[in-house]
Amino acid sequence: MDRPTALVPLHYVSLGAHGPEDVVPDPQGRVLTGVADGRILRVHHLGDPLAARVEVLAETGGRPLGLELLPDGDLLVCDAERGLLRVSTGDGTVRVLADSVAGEPLRFCSNAVALADGSVYATVSSRRHPLDRWIGDIVEHTGTGRLLRFAPEGGEPEVLLEGLQFANGLAASADGSFLVIAETGRCRLIRYRLTGPGAGRADPFADLPGMPDNLWREGPDGPIWVALAGPRVPPLHLLHRTPPAVRRAAARAAVHAPYRPSGTVGVLAVDDQGRTVHHLTRRKSGFRMVTSVCVTGDHLVLGSLREPGVAVCARPAAR
Repeated sequence: MDRPTALVPLHYVSLGAHGPEDVVPDPQGRVLTGVADGRILRVHHLGDPLAARVEVLAETGGRPLGLELLPDGDLLVCDAERGLLRVSTGDGTVRVLADSVAGEPLRFCSNAVALADGSVYATVSSRRHPLDRWIGDIVEHTGTGRLLRFAPEGGEPEVLLEGLQFANGLAASADGSFLVIAETGRCRLIRYRLTGPGAGRADPFADLPGMPDNLWREGPDGPIWVALAGPRVPPLHLLHRTPPAVRRAAARAAVHAPYRPSGTVGVLAVDDQGRTVHHLTRRKSGFRMVTSVCVTGDHLVLGSLREPGVAVCARPAAR
């Protein structure tokens, strides 16, 4: 992996709301995000902190996480409490697409991607720990994450993969032949093949220097951007080798302990061969726990599960 370069912050835009966990741009260069109180926001003029304006698009009644903008302008929303939603960015109508899987509630739906054939794929981070106890899953290493498929004609979601370590961000390859899935608990990306001889199987795609969160593809031929929510923690990897009872006890302690994110933040961009195109980091950052990244104009926009706003940084030169 190439030596990282500096992540250059330009300014901060307060949203008047907590936890813009995912950020995605629309064709007009505005940025959409979901916040802790259940609202979906659209932020205008992010490049100018004095002109920036926040507009409320909808209220999900839950906790929106991953977002996917559809070609017709509607928004797919992974809601940690309500399941997979479709939100109209015009009138704010919220429709539940799925709230259960195989007879159990669909909880902690994390990221989604829509393909050209109308199918939708989504990740579930944990079936044991809810969002407000996410760190318990990272510590316990439960391996209860899933990849789901929703057919264009609707019906029951199909479970494609199980046993994932905190399945998180999701993106499709440029040709639609495979999906890239972030496994936060393993500090890696994996590839799930949709077509070809290996269809239906997963294999490693890229090892990472930190814990990946949301993924976002920059246009049809651009790289996949990876938000790194935190650096690797060697003692945690040692804990993951201990018996389940030890990990469960450590998880119980972790969910009740104060959590302070690392001051080192970073983002990556990888191509469809898993090669690193950009690696940007910043130490002693005031903006912490970067859970999403997208590009709009000349800027990188960073979201965070914990911050009350978004950070706007300089976009790196093309490589």
